[in-house]
Amino acid sequence: MKTTLAALSLTALLAPVLSQAADATFTAQQYQSVLAGSWRDPANSARDGYRHPQQTLAFFGLGAKQTVIEITPGGGWYSEVLAPLLKDHGHYIAAVQAASSSAYARTSEENLKKKFAADPVRYGKAEVVEFDPKAPVFGKPASADAVLTFRNVHNWVAADTAAKTFSAFYTVLKPGGVLGVEDHRAKEGADLDAIKDSGYLTTAQVVKLATDAGFKLAGQSEINANPKDTKDYPAGVWTLPPTLKLGERDKAKYVAIGESDRMTLRFVKPAK
Repeated sequence: MKTTLAALSLTALLAPVLSQAADATFTAQQYQSVLAGSWRDPANSARDGYRHPQQTLAFFGLGAKQTVIEITPGGGWYSEVLAPLLKDHGHYIAAVQAASSSAYARTSEENLKKKFAADPVRYGKAEVVEFDPKAPVFGKPASADAVLTFRNVHNWVAADTAAKTFSAFYTVLKPGGVLGVEDHRAKEGADLDAIKDSGYLTTAQVVKLATDAGFKLAGQSEINANPKDTKDYPAGVWTLPPTLKLGERDKAKYVAIGESDRMTLRFVKPAK
């Protein structure tokens, strides 16, 4: 009887916590409503079958009241999903490379700001912050609930800024905060120097970057896996859609393969 009462008491204590956690997560209906939004670029929506945004964000534990920093969102593929989801109770921040760092960075930031300004209903509360890629700072220490990065780590590895970048993620996250990473996945055991220009990285290489920065690996998912991807193309991962760097050369072959095989990893900053 005492054991039963203890269990019931524990359940009662945990119930509000569990309820709050449930309230903070997005429902399938909320995801579907945003994914079907008229503001989304049709070309972006067409890629949902490869990018699995609902499943990916749910795996990362996206919550309605979170402060979420997306790193280098590019043209805003995920901005179209994240900003509308978080606009009522959360805070979406797009962290972009400083415009002074390159012409590409300047154009990317200008285009993203125009996208946000053109639709204040969806993006009025979204924020754009700049960071120096050589000495990244993404916000005040312990100010974010989640940091998300999609297909960026290989660029930082190539630029030799990955260690500093992951360290900056750790600093800006609250204890218990989540780092969500998606990137092109190389064959395990592949040598870094051999694949550095391919756009692919092994899962082990990314895990090491995160754990060296202090994170703990909390989960791995095959949501964005593609077993058709052989990872041995003339122009690296950019041979595949959506880039199709070789143009019409063997285009049908690469379209049939689809987008790259991707790792999807969730890391946590340990609570103190």
